[in-house]
Amino acid sequence: MKEKVLVVFGLIVAVFMVSSPLAAHHGAAAFENDPTKRVTVKGTVAEWFWANPHCFLQFDVKAEDGKLVRWVVETSNPPDMINRGWSIRSFKPGDEVTVVIRPVKSGKPVGSVIKVTKADGTVLTAAGDAPAPAPAP
Repeated sequence: MKEKVLVVFGLIVAVFMVSSPLAAHHGAAAFENDPTKRVTVKGTVAEWFWANPHCFLQFDVKAEDGKLVRWVVETSNPPDMINRGWSIRSFKPGDEVTVVIRPVKSGKPVGSVIKVTKADGTVLTAAGDAPAPAPAP
C-alpha cells in the first residue's frame, strides 16, 4: 500500500514539474520594459488569423524608405476577443487600419495590440469593452 502511495505521489510531482514551464508562455520578457510604451502605425491588412491561443493581425506598413514592412501583432484568444467586440470577420485583406501596439524590445515589427482603428472610424480595443461605434458622417 505504501508503495502505491509513493508511486501516486511521484506521478503528481512529475506532472507539476512538467507543467510548470507552461506558465512561462504568458511572460512579458520580450516586450519593452516600460509597459506604457506604445507605437502607432498605419497600414493595410494582409491577414487576420483567428485561432487559439492567440489571434494575429498581419499588416503592411510603408517605411520611410518606401519599402513595405510586415507587422505581426497578437491579441488574446477568440473568446476574449468576442467579448471585446472582435470577430473572425473583423478584418479582411486590403483593409486600412491604424494600430496601437505594445512593441517588443528587439525593435522588430512585432508586438501586442492595444487597439485598432478601422478606416470607417470603428475602434476595436484589445482590452476592455465592446468597440466604439464609427463616428457619424
